[in-house]
Amino acid sequence: MADEARPERPPFSFRARSSGAEIARPPSGRTSSETPAFKPLRTERLILRPFSPEDAPALHRLINDWEISRTLAEVPFPYPRSLADEWIGSTLRGLRDGAAWHLGITGHEGYEPAPKETLIGGVGLRLLPEGRGSLRQAGRAASIGYWVGRRFWGHGVATEAVGRLCRWAMANLPINRLEATADRDNLASIAVLKRIGFREVGAGVKTFRSRAGEVQVLHFEALRDDLFGAPDAGLPRGREQAAPPQPGIMPGTAPAHLPVLLVVAAALVNAQGEILLARRPEGRSMAGLWEFPGGKVEPGETPEQALIRELREELGVDASAGCLAPLAFASHAYEKFHLLMPLYACRRWQGVPRPREEQALAWVLPDQLDRYPMPAADIPLIPILRDLL
Repeated sequence: MADEARPERPPFSFRARSSGAEIARPPSGRTSSETPAFKPLRTERLILRPFSPEDAPALHRLINDWEISRTLAEVPFPYPRSLADEWIGSTLRGLRDGAAWHLGITGHEGYEPAPKETLIGGVGLRLLPEGRGSLRQAGRAASIGYWVGRRFWGHGVATEAVGRLCRWAMANLPINRLEATADRDNLASIAVLKRIGFREVGAGVKTFRSRAGEVQVLHFEALRDDLFGAPDAGLPRGREQAAPPQPGIMPGTAPAHLPVLLVVAAALVNAQGEILLARRPEGRSMAGLWEFPGGKVEPGETPEQALIRELREELGVDASAGCLAPLAFASHAYEKFHLLMPLYACRRWQGVPRPREEQALAWVLPDQLDRYPMPAADIPLIPILRDLL
């Protein structure tokens, strides 16, 4: 990996042309155009978008640099001009197949009304075969890589771009772990990974094409909580990482000093016997996990009133208290509070459930619920739903 290894300053400032974050979605099938459909990811200053054939000359100028190539395992030096065209074509195929997301890091030079888009570097993410990540741990993983043109070192480009792609991936792709590898002498790249939330988990050797030999590397890993941090009880649904065991406290019970947080959820069941799940969007605690729709019970509300309100706010559907049947409840100790969550079954409502808070929705058969990663508090409800529904 290459990064801002020296404090050089470009003679201009780069910035995204428009402000405001956008929620990007993974590619949904193939497209007839040459560039796959993918909504660019934006940061405060940058835009991450698919490479296009027109990027080849700029890509070649930036990456055909020994200081860049020497830190990238799969990049040769010298870097042939024809290879830029071939590589861009391969990135578009990976994007269409939903197997890899290699994006150009761009900013804009100059000012309105005609700023010039500038290619700054690249960042890529590739799904690893299930159970075959470099650390060989359970669950699906993806590997992350990146580089920044030498002209743009020293401005935090890599931290901004890599962090954005990592958070998007964890919230939108079927993964629970990200992996990265860095030359152990590339201190700038290592610092980027640690700032984002990656943890060093091992060391080894890797063949670098540009150096025609093996290089000592460090392995890094990031889980969901490493990237998003532990939420607190004030956030919607209030679901966070389970508390570590404490002396004198039985598993599944809360220490006396933890407040009890009451939330409520619904298992909406359609005519086919499928249950509606909602995936927490990017920017929220536990982004990427699937849960039963619902939310926090506000002061003065009954659980039924809170659930009716949440279903209307989250999904745009109307349900009456008479259509909510108490089904089960979850009681789970988290780090900062104890969650108590009644779960209601609902088979009748008005309207078509639609995502109103940028969440993804999925109708799932009961015997397939365990295929969807869920918060710890929701998991014990799965066998109950299977038995009762």
